Amino acid sequence: MMQNKSTILMLLLALLAGPLFSQSQTGDLIRIMVSPSKEGMVYGVNEDIQFDVGIYQYGQLVKNAEINFEYGPEMMEPTKKGTMTLKDGTGQIKAGKMTDPGFIRCKITFKNEKGSYSNTGTAGVDPEKIQPTIPYPDDFMDFWKGAIKDMENLPLTPTLTLMPEKGNHHSDVYHVSFRNANGYIYGILTKPKKAGKYPALLVVPGAGVRPYQAAHTEKNLITLQIGIHGVPVNQYDSPLYSHLASGPLSGYNTINMDDRNRYYYKRVYLGCVRAVDFLHSLEEFDGENLGVMGGSQGGALSIITAGLDSRVKYLMSYYPALSDLTGYLHGRAGGWPHLFKEEFTNQASKIETAAYYDVVNFAKQVKVPGLYSLGFNDNVCPPTSMYSAINSISADKSISLYKDAAHWTYPEQREEGNEWMFKKLGVK
Repeated sequence: MMQNKSTILMLLLALLAGPLFSQSQTGDLIRIMVSPSKEGMVYGVNEDIQFDVGIYQYGQLVKNAEINFEYGPEMMEPTKKGTMTLKDGTGQIKAGKMTDPGFIRCKITFKNEKGSYSNTGTAGVDPEKIQPTIPYPDDFMDFWKGAIKDMENLPLTPTLTLMPEKGNHHSDVYHVSFRNANGYIYGILTKPKKAGKYPALLVVPGAGVRPYQAAHTEKNLITLQIGIHGVPVNQYDSPLYSHLASGPLSGYNTINMDDRNRYYYKRVYLGCVRAVDFLHSLEEFDGENLGVMGGSQGGALSIITAGLDSRVKYLMSYYPALSDLTGYLHGRAGGWPHLFKEEFTNQASKIETAAYYDVVNFAKQVKVPGLYSLGFNDNVCPPTSMYSAINSISADKSISLYKDAAHWTYPEQREEGNEWMFKKLGVK
């Protein structure tokens, strides 16, 4: 998790770049509002679907607005394209029916002399009935239990380096490292200064290569925010991360994907289990109350960690990636990183490996309460893929929908997730 200033900055950037509105360099503000007509934005299979559209300039409807529209299953080729004129600036688009559970997305484009503007709206169609496409290997848990057992005799050999400039009156902050399969895991640890026993929160990262900050330093809580790439995460002014991202770690999510034993994410998933080992090794940890939280890739790792390690008691997952990766092979959207959308990745060996790493199959192992938060307009982690995973969870679960959100979170959404986790962990 990020500090407040970073979170607010990222949200503002996402909003400015995202689907809510576009602004030309001359300040000519256009807003396109597109939303499913039905209250709740969810239809049933074989029910007529309709979208409401409005084109606004400076808060007023644009008369005789000429628009292009297209609609179809999210992330797939549109089933229909067309143009229409909105006489009073508003209108409706009839988008037909869906014969299977899923999501249908409508994209609106408006052009004027200043530029081109677009926005999307997405309707759910019986989303709680979506079933995954990824197969479940007979030896799925044997594979992972064996990999975890192989680490049993690997000493943690942890190193904690105090970062006095990052701490405050309440908590100390450390840059930490500990042994993982084939290397080390690095992270940022916070511990309350006051002696005592505290619950712990493991914060797992979204995609990319970057440094990390301390989380929740004002709370009576131990937090550990980890990186997944086996490099220090405290090089704040270094070009290290951009060099890695454009060099050896470019496309890391496909490295060695033709071999389930060597795939890049194997050491990542195992590293999350080692992070739980590390938290349990801390004398300040109360030994019982442990949660895991993350978004996107981190949302996936939250589910994966809870599925692999029964010591995790609660999980909070924002828009989980890596879910139902084979969706594209079955004519519908698959999860980030969209591995099987292109011919060059659609190889039998890679498809076989994917089944051992897909969030859906870890979701089936989850036995603890979870909160899952997402938006219908997500074009990075398509909601069809996310529901494939969430629907596979039999444990106590709550789904929190911010339906117009894309691949970002509202401040209220982030606050809701934090407060849910704090309450579960008994943090005041």
